[in-house]
Amino acid sequence: MSDWVPPRPKHGLRPRMDVVIVGAGIVGLTTARAIASARPELRVALLEKEPVIARHQTGSNSGVIHSGIYYKPGSLKARLTVQGKEELQRYCAERGVPFDLCGKVVVAVRPEELAQLDMLAKRAEDNGVAAERISLEELHELEPYAAGLGALRVRSTGIVDYPVLCDWLADDLLAADHEIRLDTAVTGIAEEADQVVVATHGDYVHARVVINCGGLHSDRVANLSPGSHTDIRIMPFRGEYYSLVPARRHLVNNLIYPVPDARFPFLGVHFTRMIKGGVECGPNAVPALAREGYSWRDVDLGDLKEIVGARSSRILARNYWRTGLGEIHRSLSKKAFVKALQALVPDVRDEDLIRTGAGVRAQAIGPDGALLDDFAFAETARQIHVVNAPSPAATASFAIGRIIADKALDRLR
Repeated sequence: MSDWVPPRPKHGLRPRMDVVIVGAGIVGLTTARAIASARPELRVALLEKEPVIARHQTGSNSGVIHSGIYYKPGSLKARLTVQGKEELQRYCAERGVPFDLCGKVVVAVRPEELAQLDMLAKRAEDNGVAAERISLEELHELEPYAAGLGALRVRSTGIVDYPVLCDWLADDLLAADHEIRLDTAVTGIAEEADQVVVATHGDYVHARVVINCGGLHSDRVANLSPGSHTDIRIMPFRGEYYSLVPARRHLVNNLIYPVPDARFPFLGVHFTRMIKGGVECGPNAVPALAREGYSWRDVDLGDLKEIVGARSSRILARNYWRTGLGEIHRSLSKKAFVKALQALVPDVRDEDLIRTGAGVRAQAIGPDGALLDDFAFAETARQIHVVNAPSPAATASFAIGRIIADKALDRLR
């Protein structure tokens, strides 16, 4: 989570803006940057319900710069991850934000995963990402403690501190005289012929275009307006992390990933070296009991009723109950979590790990219970709603921001 706090504004939030963006995570910030860069004369305001920027998905992710190898060729995820990664790296280099293209290995630990590894190498080629099959000897040169039957090396994967990156984006926007208003929850949206009226607690803002980058609440924000509706629903999945104790960090040099289950948009528990030091282990993917449910103790009865009562949730549970129980078991049992990690690095022991926190992924599901596998938008004449932007949205954020900015600028013309 970022500790960035804006200077006290010289004036209140301007009552009339060209563009209002709901949500000051990395997608909201890069979208504002793209609009401001293309049309500096426009007035842009970001409304964030939290007291800090980048509080949720952006501030609680693993800090990985993804390469783009996993995603269906031709999809937005595939295209925007590759494009956005390059833009993100250029921005970090310009601003002096530390990042490291340290590379990663994807390791097959069961015989049936070797064919999947070949398929992943082919997908990487289709997406324009350099990835190479390596021998076990080469794997052990890179990661001496890793186990496996085969491996794929991806040199272009990296690590970065996304909250620090967001601090820079926010400073750039303020320097250009745009608005970032914290502690400002959006309570209503009314679209009219020539404007959109955005209601907050005790205030109203008039805009020519509204963009919803609300993350965990993006579906709810999309349905605030009588003229806008989406049947896509956010399902919160919590990802829990452990860290290697300092004396055992030598077990991992950079990033070690398993071969992912192609049925799910999750990558499995893995090892990630962090840009500030240390090695994180995880995450799993358990259904959260609240939109902002960072532990089993975080329960929101309204959120829980919505999750349990939705037909799409019941379909999802019926189709994937066995996988879900496995994730829950790993959440409740450290021994089970360690066992999953030992498939990649057998020398990891229970005492090597300390619990360090969790993030919540805003994963959209359709009315048919299917997990949406690509970025998705819902649009009206003056509203653009980002209704699915989970990982790798942080990596792709600069490219996603340009796509959204183009949509907004078309409307402003």
